[in-house]
Amino acid sequence: MNILAIECTHQVACVAVSNGSRIVELVNGDWQKTAEAIVPLVMQAMSDAGLSPDGLDAVAVSSGPGSFTALRIGMSVAKGIAYGAGCPLVPVPTLQAMAAAACSRTEATYVVPLIPSRPGECFYSVFRREAGSCIVEEIDSDRCMAAELAERLKSYAGEVVIPVRDVAALLSYAPELRDLAVDASFFTASSLLPFAENAVGQGVAATPGEASPDYRQIFVPLKKKQ
Repeated sequence: MNILAIECTHQVACVAVSNGSRIVELVNGDWQKTAEAIVPLVMQAMSDAGLSPDGLDAVAVSSGPGSFTALRIGMSVAKGIAYGAGCPLVPVPTLQAMAAAACSRTEATYVVPLIPSRPGECFYSVFRREAGSCIVEEIDSDRCMAAELAERLKSYAGEVVIPVRDVAALLSYAPELRDLAVDASFFTASSLLPFAENAVGQGVAATPGEASPDYRQIFVPLKKKQ
């Protein structure tokens, strides 16, 4: 199955292309330049995989939560490519994809992926995994101050792991999470591919017009001083 995946919700911009036999993945670490970098990154990955847009079976995009601007960029690019290629678009919840990617790297009962929100705040979801498998069930999801997270997780019996891209930034707000936080650099655009394959296989992929970012917060533009 030929699938393009785009992930740029927070801290890195990444694209992956599966051509059925191999996966080509490219990363741009200068996340602040996602708007300029994402389309050239897609074009290069598609070229390296030997595919053109009209050969795609689906486009997957990490749908959030995450950066308001990056979510808009990622979704807009994914929609444009899917429209042009005439193929389905699969929005993949970012926290769910992070949890699934983490499951092969931990035996913890509860996986709590975390994405930064405003300074000192974070989006998180609590996923419970079945013993010996990577099947995860979301049992809680919210936004809170990072300093509150340890208290919120007290109610979950068993081992907890918190995948987060910038461990140092999290610990600057919540040093008590030191033993729980793990580097989530393993979460990339490739993590979206299984979700897209499953959605297309089950015939539940969306049309480009049906997809929308999961902002989970109200964007309030700055007002100019009078």
